Amino acid sequence: MTSVKRESRHDRRVEETRAAIIEAADMLFARVGYARTTIGDIADEAGVVVQTIYNAVGPKSTVLSAVVDRAAAGPLAPRSVPTFMAERTGQLTDAASMAEMLADWFAEVQPRVVGINRVIREAAATDPAVAKIEVARASQRLHNYGMAADALAGLPGARDLPREEVAATIWSVGHPQTYVQLTEVEGWSPGRYRDWVARTLADALVAGG
Repeated sequence: MTSVKRESRHDRRVEETRAAIIEAADMLFARVGYARTTIGDIADEAGVVVQTIYNAVGPKSTVLSAVVDRAAAGPLAPRSVPTFMAERTGQLTDAASMAEMLADWFAEVQPRVVGINRVIREAAATDPAVAKIEVARASQRLHNYGMAADALAGLPGARDLPREEVAATIWSVGHPQTYVQLTEVEGWSPGRYRDWVARTLADALVAGG
């Protein structure tokens, strides 16, 4: 029992250290940008030594990816988005409720990730490691929406569409740049964006629209 408690305390300390590193990096990336932030800067801000960052998270590009994960998960971090989204999907009763759930999710998550996504876009222009992360994360989102497509196929009222097309539809409608264009450039309110997502997904994925 003592050994279990010791391991539990150790796991908590490890998670707390990781969270402090990610929070420090998030703040620095937003303040001075990715390129100008060093691992040493992150270590100083988090109150750890440099090697701890490599042990707990990884190199700077991996830290950036972890910052995105934390922003996306929001108050549910460190749980992953696919984990709790699978739980939400499992509670749905029909295809129309899937469109509503996804609209609520995109309206919730987009404001949280818009800043760090901007950091990624700017850094990807000059840093090959970040450029790879940007491409990989876009592909990962498409993969995750494939799981949503599988769930949708089992719900009453879903249109009979290829899995890849359903995933691509959700990926496109919920793309972060779509949110930026509509809200920051075109001036849409958050409510209008959310309702547009719901209607667009229902029209595309629900029988009868």
